[in-house]
Amino acid sequence: MDVAVDLLILIGLLVIGVPVPFCFMAAVLYMFMIGDYDPMFIMATGFHKINSMAVLCILFFILMGGIMGSGGVASRLVAVSDAVLGRRKSGLGTVSIVSCAIFGAIAGTCTAAVAAIGSIMIPRMVERGYPKGQATALVACPSVLGQMIPPSVPMILYAWVTWQSVAACFLATVVPGVIIMMFYIIVNSIMCRNKPIKVLPQVGLVQQTKDFGQAAYKGFFALMMPVIVLGGIYGGVFTPTEAAGIAVLYCVPVGFFVYRSMNLRQFGQAMISSITTTGVVILMVFFVMILSRLYIMENVPDRLISALTGFTSNKYVLLLMVNLFLLILGMLMDDFSGTLLAAPLLFPLMKELGIHPIHFAAILGTNLGLGNKTPPTAPILYLAARVGNCRFDELIKPATIFMTTCSLPVVLLVTFFPCLSLALPHLLMPKIVQTVPLFVGG
Repeated sequence: MDVAVDLLILIGLLVIGVPVPFCFMAAVLYMFMIGDYDPMFIMATGFHKINSMAVLCILFFILMGGIMGSGGVASRLVAVSDAVLGRRKSGLGTVSIVSCAIFGAIAGTCTAAVAAIGSIMIPRMVERGYPKGQATALVACPSVLGQMIPPSVPMILYAWVTWQSVAACFLATVVPGVIIMMFYIIVNSIMCRNKPIKVLPQVGLVQQTKDFGQAAYKGFFALMMPVIVLGGIYGGVFTPTEAAGIAVLYCVPVGFFVYRSMNLRQFGQAMISSITTTGVVILMVFFVMILSRLYIMENVPDRLISALTGFTSNKYVLLLMVNLFLLILGMLMDDFSGTLLAAPLLFPLMKELGIHPIHFAAILGTNLGLGNKTPPTAPILYLAARVGNCRFDELIKPATIFMTTCSLPVVLLVTFFPCLSLALPHLLMPKIVQTVPLFVGG
């Protein structure tokens, strides 16, 4: 009963809009008040967890995203995509989807993709004849690919909390991310059929090749970013933390001297924003780890397993219930805090069900990504509506279409077909993922 009241306090504070770290702090204080715990012993858990190199990794990737947003990288990525895809009726929407995937992947967070790509693409799509709601949805919904295509900050947090390989967690969400991206492109193409969208004049193959060559030349340094970061990590040249640091060192001269679109003021703002965000994450991790420790001492994971398995022994039903829980969690909080809360709470249950930890990383990432753009809270949709100057009632219908036809099917596929998330880790890291079952339980 005490744990149930504690969870109600946590969820209630989240719903009324209290900052997430303070919600977890209130839940921790309540558990201290009603329980007989040694504060010094419990506090050591939080301090031990934040004493990690993963903090630097998060700081550097967030800083890299901020510098890229100010350094002209987003516009170069859009130009490259536009040169290839922009002369079809649904082409500009496809450009938006692909640009969000590439930029979000490099920056590591979906909010960076919404802010950087949305400010460029939404006005262009509206100018070409896209309804403003659909144009905004084409930035908001694909932006969650930033959580799935590496490097991904939520996957770093998951690996940090559950003691898994960061590189393996990165790989787990690549295939699901690519599948979702293809679904978005197909659905957008269908939605554009009967709309009066202006299309650029068709040109010959020689001119198309020339346009692509010019865009690729101007965007060369932007396109090299994922090659350096991911190539270095999976080539064994450096660790994810080192890769994040090198990426920042690469972004600074590119923004200042190559593209010349960033000044000292913008760099300072990116630094302040990154440090502030990292501080919030550290504070959140501190209280979440303490709360997780208290829940373990109260046998909450075991009681959760007993309650769910007592309700049903069917693994597929249990996984659907986990998906529903993660979806609701994603509605209530951002991807960082959702990952930090769900990972330690559900990890024992996943082990009990025989779900590989790397498979669970993909389940967690896809569900929280869907939850972040699902009303009533839908933080990503509200951010995109502000960026695109779009009314929420205009945005909700096309966003719902994209969620139900693109994101939701992939969530179910990832949950019940482990091969989608384990194939790449098995191929590149066979010591960590030794077998790849086709079906859950297979």
